[in-house]
Amino acid sequence: MAQRRPRGELRIIGGTWRSRRVRFADSTVRPTPDRVRQTTFDWLAPRIRGARVLDLCAGSGAMGLEALSRGAAEAVFVDAGRAQIAAIQAALDLLQAGAGARVVQQDALQWLQGASGQKHFDIAFVDPPYAADLWSRLLPPLAGCIAADHRLYIEWPRAQTPDFGVALQWHRTSRAAAVSYGLASFSDGTHPDVEGGTACPE
Repeated sequence: MAQRRPRGELRIIGGTWRSRRVRFADSTVRPTPDRVRQTTFDWLAPRIRGARVLDLCAGSGAMGLEALSRGAAEAVFVDAGRAQIAAIQAALDLLQAGAGARVVQQDALQWLQGASGQKHFDIAFVDPPYAADLWSRLLPPLAGCIAADHRLYIEWPRAQTPDFGVALQWHRTSRAAAVSYGLASFSDGTHPDVEGGTACPE
């Protein structure tokens, strides 16, 4: 029988830090499951090396840490929680992540409003607390922070597809247990569907 992972601990599943374990603020955080991370980073494999990554509403920091482990050049972790940010910084220190990683303790919407117009990030991970229903508030200003050739990882509860607040081009979608997730890009209505994508997630 497989040994259960201790509460408040996650395992990096690929790249330089594969199998390394780090702690997170377990009382309030819902890390993206291993299976979902594996599928997502399989999708992102052609894009991740050298990418500039934003982990928005970072929580455990699992997605940004995984991206750095797999060769991302830069990762910015944004979360309003002091405990969450402290745990992510501790993980980065433990892993000796270097100057490419930065943590910001700030409300995600406020941070996006301040960063708008930079068009800096190649990949953004958008996994806000489900109960807060923030997708339609976060995605519109995020468009001002994203490079032209980009991907958005978006996660939401399987039971109900939220209002995303913007037009999205979906490239991949999937489900695992209670989670729905997918890769998308901001759509101007002119790009053809690619990689088996759909106009909206199921």
